[in-house]
Amino acid sequence: MRAKQATGRSSWRRRLAQSLTQFLGPVLGLILLAALFASLSPFFLTESNLANILRQTAFTMILALGQTVVILSAGIDLSIAANAALAACVAALAMTSWGLEWWQGWLLAMGVGILGGLLNGLIIVGFRVPDFIATLGTMLIFRGVALLITGGLPVPSHLGARELTGYLPDQMLWFGYATILGFPILGLIALFLAVFTALILRYTAFGRSVYAVGGNPDAARLSGVSVARTKILTYAFAGLMAGIAGYLLTARLNSANALMAEGEELRSIAAVVIGGTNLFGGQGGVLGTVVGALIIGVLGNGLNLLNVNPFWQRIITGLLLILVVALDQLRRSRR
Repeated sequence: MRAKQATGRSSWRRRLAQSLTQFLGPVLGLILLAALFASLSPFFLTESNLANILRQTAFTMILALGQTVVILSAGIDLSIAANAALAACVAALAMTSWGLEWWQGWLLAMGVGILGGLLNGLIIVGFRVPDFIATLGTMLIFRGVALLITGGLPVPSHLGARELTGYLPDQMLWFGYATILGFPILGLIALFLAVFTALILRYTAFGRSVYAVGGNPDAARLSGVSVARTKILTYAFAGLMAGIAGYLLTARLNSANALMAEGEELRSIAAVVIGGTNLFGGQGGVLGTVVGALIIGVLGNGLNLLNVNPFWQRIITGLLLILVVALDQLRRSRR
């Protein structure tokens, strides 16, 4: 018994040391990037700009949390942003046309997101469709359904009469602009969800199963882990994060539309990879994802302050992602 406990403690310490090593690299990169922009722009370190970074990063961070769990299980979710858009459109329609309260709209958005995630998981597990292909297909489906139910128009439509379209509840919009002690509510919710996700991965059987399936699915199956159930639950969790993110983005924009958050699925993947999570599963964690999302947010904000052409910003972000993955693969090959 004592030998088993000692082995467990040693394994835990080894995983902790590995996580800290993976985490320190992105943190150092974030510090250097912030120092660079602070030296180039006097507006970067202002309170209002830092709050703006946290507010702008919140949506990507929440999506990246769901993406982290999926990638840790050796999967990928290209539909997560489209799922968020669909959840947002359904919730916005329900609140403006059916009279749902703000909290009911939030629950509805989460429910739609979870259903979208479950659909992904069932397609992948039930029909053995590769994760990439399955979520690429559902990405198109979710966007198409959102376009159908909204007629291609934003919700609420400001072109219509108030009695026909209604407005989004003020309590919902509060999440988009409110602050507590200078910290934007959106950012605080994202950080709370990060802690929530980290606790799930660290202290629950589901979290241990995610790492086991991502590390070696055959060994996980032999040790009694249900690989199919774990895969389905990971995509359901990603759907939950998508529903929350879609609702909060609608609150920030005061509108929802079928094409909102286009490209955010790639930004969420970039945040996970930049944060040190292995793209092939089994290694990584939430702390790195949070830092990765902040790196993307700081990079975009700093380049905007320097008036860098948005086209060049895309190129710089892409080069950064390639560099990080290349360095990570080089580090792993030297072990």
